[in-house]
Amino acid sequence: MVGAMSDEPPAELQPASGPTGVKGRIRAAMPRVLLVFRYVLLIAVIGFAVFYFVRQWNVIQPALAAMNPWWVAGSFLVLLVGLGANVLSWVTLLNGLGHVVPFARGAQIMLVGQLGKYVPGSVWAYVMQMELGRQYGIARARVLVTSLYAAGIGVVASLLFGALALPSIAQAHPELLWLFILLPIGLVCLHPRIMTWLADLALKVFRRPPLEHEVRFATIAKAVGWAILSYGLYGVHLWLLSTGDLTAWDLILLSAALSLGFTLGLFAFILPSGVGVREAVLIGLLALVMPVGEAAAISLVSRAMFTAGDLLTAGVAAIVAFSMRRSLHRSDVTTAEYVDVASQPISVISSGTHPAPRNP
Repeated sequence: MVGAMSDEPPAELQPASGPTGVKGRIRAAMPRVLLVFRYVLLIAVIGFAVFYFVRQWNVIQPALAAMNPWWVAGSFLVLLVGLGANVLSWVTLLNGLGHVVPFARGAQIMLVGQLGKYVPGSVWAYVMQMELGRQYGIARARVLVTSLYAAGIGVVASLLFGALALPSIAQAHPELLWLFILLPIGLVCLHPRIMTWLADLALKVFRRPPLEHEVRFATIAKAVGWAILSYGLYGVHLWLLSTGDLTAWDLILLSAALSLGFTLGLFAFILPSGVGVREAVLIGLLALVMPVGEAAAISLVSRAMFTAGDLLTAGVAAIVAFSMRRSLHRSDVTTAEYVDVASQPISVISSGTHPAPRNP
């Protein structure tokens, strides 16, 4: 059950006040320091992602050259659609947690922020998303809860695909069976009351008010549906890279292979984007339906395409957000959970009035 909201606005929405000495100057300088930190972090994560792609190119190029270019192009297109479905899952959760944003803003925060996974220690993806959300008036805790929810739902979706291919996995790779212990736990945690309790607990740690309402079942169902669609499209992406005649059952195995690779990659958070772990799982399961050499080549090319897709979609999201900056700024100010964002002028509103900030 959602707790009662306090009449006292959170600290971030209270007018700035306090000592005018050293502490006051430090407090006044913090917004600029945080802004510089966000841009430095953004440059760093993009640099790591580009470096990772360039470093792998010499290994990837021979495998890519042996594939049909038209099928490769189709595979990349399907991959991009799958990434879009993943964004829809994330934005659905953010909106369901009480902070409704336009899709363009949500996609910008999610896609640009997730480039942090290419920095060793995948926690940087969460830090980037939290800082980008903060820049546009969304409470850091709310963004963190959204990202953790999305990761959990991704694990459940991957295990659902894996369950469909469980006989093959159990026979060839019984060492992966321990993962399926997480499935009943994940399904229980998808209950609206439990998800709301977990969200309120995280918000309490960050000294934020609890959610205004219980997380709705419709929100959870939509987010899970988009995640399942995303992994299904990733399976099609792998199928288009293959050279053999694969059945519909094999397509399910391909989706399970990549999705389980993503799930195990979450445990290898020290490695950039779970590199190595995902490939080991992918090659091991793909080898059930194709030669090991082809499985290794597909794994390499798929990894490169995911990196290119992450960079491309993040760039497109940033460009679209920039082109819509006036309308998006109006939305940011209207729903801002921080006084420094809520007090910014909305130049596109002719009256020039500033809407009052609201509690999250």
